[in-house]
Amino acid sequence: MGAGAKTSRWVTGAMLALAATQALAADEPSRLDQVIERKVLNICTTGDYRPFSYRPDGANDFVGIDIDLGRSLAKSLDAEAVFIQTKWSNLLADFKAKCDVAMSGISVTLPRQREAFFSDMYLVNGKAPIVRCDDVSKYQTTEAINQPATRVVVNPGGTNEKFARANLAKAQIQLFPDNRVIWQEIAQGRADVMVAESVEVKLQEKLHPGLCAVNPDQPLQYGEMGFLLPRGDTVFKAYVDQWLHLAKASGEFDRIFNANMK
Repeated sequence: MGAGAKTSRWVTGAMLALAATQALAADEPSRLDQVIERKVLNICTTGDYRPFSYRPDGANDFVGIDIDLGRSLAKSLDAEAVFIQTKWSNLLADFKAKCDVAMSGISVTLPRQREAFFSDMYLVNGKAPIVRCDDVSKYQTTEAINQPATRVVVNPGGTNEKFARANLAKAQIQLFPDNRVIWQEIAQGRADVMVAESVEVKLQEKLHPGLCAVNPDQPLQYGEMGFLLPRGDTVFKAYVDQWLHLAKASGEFDRIFNANMK
């Protein structure tokens, strides 16, 4: 087959795919229009992940970077932000059943991408360890952590557990259900290491004297964060991406980020 024929087949395939997408869009109203009509933006969030999404025991309101960004997105739509609590193991199911967007410091992964759209990336953020400060030199690399004597504590159901299972299989992996207080397991000597996003371990280092992030500016793996959006809804994704771009360009994103890192 000649190059011209191949090109023609590629163009035809692309046009059919575009037509199918347009037909889908015509049959199903965009979530953008639905949110504007109901004046409510339903946001799934975990409430256990500082500095992105956190709700202390007994508190009515969530706080964090993604919470403030969620309110900003809702305001841009003349809508109210309603936060719906989920947990990492149920994130995708709850998002698809209950929410317009999920905002909770969510790592961009290909398995998640199979089931939903992601917004444009808003933060580059890789996995980094946090340990007792006396042990910083001991746990400099994945290989150093991945030893039978090392006790690695993780919150279940998210990318922290996936990273530990994939890269630290020789270590003792301990599941701890409450990500809000998991750091005490290290501080009180019941675990040695937790591997989490570099932004998170930087903040926890500030909040927990005696704990130190290990090389957070040189993380163990590359990672990105984005917002989960309904699969196939290109109209809504385009709006969210444009809102995010303007929030960054105007300085609003940096103000929100810096305020939540104190």
